[in-house]
Amino acid sequence: MKTMNTIKAIATSALFIGFTSCSSDDDDTQQPDPVQSEQVVNLAAPQTGGQGQPIGGEFAKFNFETGMQTTSDTDWDIAFRGTTIAVNGGTVTGTADEPTRNGNAGATIASGTFASVATADGLTFTQDVDASFAVPTGSDNGWYNYNPQTNIISAIPGKILVFRTRDGKYAKVEILSYYLDQDSSNPNSGRHYTFNYVYNPNEGETSLQ
Repeated sequence: MKTMNTIKAIATSALFIGFTSCSSDDDDTQQPDPVQSEQVVNLAAPQTGGQGQPIGGEFAKFNFETGMQTTSDTDWDIAFRGTTIAVNGGTVTGTADEPTRNGNAGATIASGTFASVATADGLTFTQDVDASFAVPTGSDNGWYNYNPQTNIISAIPGKILVFRTRDGKYAKVEILSYYLDQDSSNPNSGRHYTFNYVYNPNEGETSLQ
């Protein structure tokens, strides 16, 4: 037969273990996932046509959560073809061979250095719509400048792309180069994106640093 002291000791021990377990669970749920900072090198974004011919070809879709290119029809956030960047939000624009939008992604362009764009809080995001992309197309309209004398496409300094992802998280992108291995001396090596990005995987969190 157990003594009263033994019973009290067992009860106290069980209470302590339960408290420790609950505290540990609470600590786990309160710890946010780390913000991811990565660089993508030579993401190919080919297109067909051009030079007066209709432009087409499949978009290269990218998923911030995995940090990889994807062929999924749904699990993508942004997509590249030539100098055009689509987002997985809004509606189709009417462009040939574009992907179907089935998420809630949006985009905006912030001015500053990559480091200084520290949050998505307070930014206004737009989505792709009929005849218009959220990231404006054309030289000096969005992320790039085209020099007709040199036939070179260059990222505009101080233009940082900020995205709301398909599932409502946030990322920022700094495009470094449009050319294979960042070598613009060969214009024919274009349509290869190298860019830095920061992605916050925590729902409702807008920090980008």
